[in-house]
Amino acid sequence: MEYNVYCDESCHLENDGQPIMVLGAVWCPAEKSREISVRIREIKLKHNLPSSFEIKWTKVSSGKERFYLDLLDYFFDDDDLHFRAIIADGKNKLDHPRFAQDHDTWYYKMYFSMLKAILGQNDIFYIYLDIKDTRGSAKVAKLHDVLSNSLYDFDRRIVQRLQIIRSNEVEMLQLADLLIGAVAYANRKLTESKSKIAVVNRMRERSGFSLVQKTLLRENKVNLFKWTPSNPDDE
Repeated sequence: MEYNVYCDESCHLENDGQPIMVLGAVWCPAEKSREISVRIREIKLKHNLPSSFEIKWTKVSSGKERFYLDLLDYFFDDDDLHFRAIIADGKNKLDHPRFAQDHDTWYYKMYFSMLKAILGQNDIFYIYLDIKDTRGSAKVAKLHDVLSNSLYDFDRRIVQRLQIIRSNEVEMLQLADLLIGAVAYANRKLTESKSKIAVVNRMRERSGFSLVQKTLLRENKVNLFKWTPSNPDDE
């Protein structure tokens, strides 16, 4: 099987003051990507939004709450769509020198931890990322190396493509942004937006998970892993 994997991240920078980072991915069979994108555009049009409207967690508001709830329901109703995220809690307490690493090395470790439950030795994966800082190309090249080496995929037969794409042009990357945003909002225990709380609650209801604890590794629709620094009292 060939799969497309769409990755995004929330609060990954070292000195952004946020204790929680969420890395996540939406994936589907590659042959279903266009069909899913068309369906998402249809949901936009149903809510009188242009097909070019960019789905973003930051745009969840009372005026668009129904749209985002319908979009979330579509994700759960389509058996070809899957989501995994790693919730790194304690990013502001990391002691990189203690583990002979820098922030970038830790970041790649987290990305691999997020992706390793998706990648399989017998399938082919095309991974697309939305990385927002100026070092995106270098990060992509390094991450491809890390993933391939970890899978002993030295000829890159498994992860055949890993590249940056523009989120405003790709519906499933936008969907990843929405799901990651909901998980991050739940874990940061934010309550400022009633509409965002409604989306979080719908995701909890449809998934059957609290979104703040890890799931079983075999969970295939919504798969979450919670990471915290080792020996946090010493960090």
